[in-house]
Amino acid sequence: MENNDVNEHGEESEDQKMPLTEHLMELRKRLTNSLIALGLGFCVCYFFKDFIFDIITRPLTRVLPKHSYLIYTGLTEAFFTYMKVAFFASLIMTSPYILYQIWKFISPGLLQKEKKYVVPFVVSSSFLFISGVLFGYFVALPPAFEFFVSFNNQYLQAMLSFKDYLSLFVTFLLGFGLSFELPVFIFFLTKLGIVNAKMLSRQRRYAILVIFIVAAVLTPSPDALSQLLMAIPLMFLYEVSIFVSKFAGKKEVISGNNE
Repeated sequence: MENNDVNEHGEESEDQKMPLTEHLMELRKRLTNSLIALGLGFCVCYFFKDFIFDIITRPLTRVLPKHSYLIYTGLTEAFFTYMKVAFFASLIMTSPYILYQIWKFISPGLLQKEKKYVVPFVVSSSFLFISGVLFGYFVALPPAFEFFVSFNNQYLQAMLSFKDYLSLFVTFLLGFGLSFELPVFIFFLTKLGIVNAKMLSRQRRYAILVIFIVAAVLTPSPDALSQLLMAIPLMFLYEVSIFVSKFAGKKEVISGNNE
């Protein structure tokens, strides 16, 4: 028992006293692994760039009038736009591995019992991020684009730059993907003792206000429809986060009683 205590305390003190150089080396290792994965994913995605291009432009091309096209105005614009398409697709494809690398970087600072959350963290984070991207793609983007294109008439003709469209598309979907990570974020804040379920319930009205502000910031388009389409799922996720916080708090209490 005595040796176990010493070993346990030894591990904790070793984690706490890890030199800055070791932290930097670990950070470099995780960044390198992530960049290699992104690079390999980029090569694969660039090979299928035309297929990915069709998927990305589908929400817009479905609502564009006949004989309307996406254009590019610079000589190298199309090439670099395809590069961005491949990078964005690679980021989504490799996100589970990148999240795993993030976990591996922060895990040395955690206790042994907290390290068991690695699989739930990677799975839930990946699922929520991809769910946010899919929600934005299938639910939020089509009505938003239909609204914008509805101004097309005999006097106004849409001549849309693919560069501008891609910037809007990526910002929009990344905003949804990151906002859907709210339950995971709340789980770790609860584990750190920063928030709890009661606090989240009491502050619900302020949270709703913050959610609408965040929705206004994260949605690049200024229309109320896009902001509502982001705010509504965020409010639902906030309610889910209260349940997650309650669950995480109970686990903390149970482990504390066992000790």
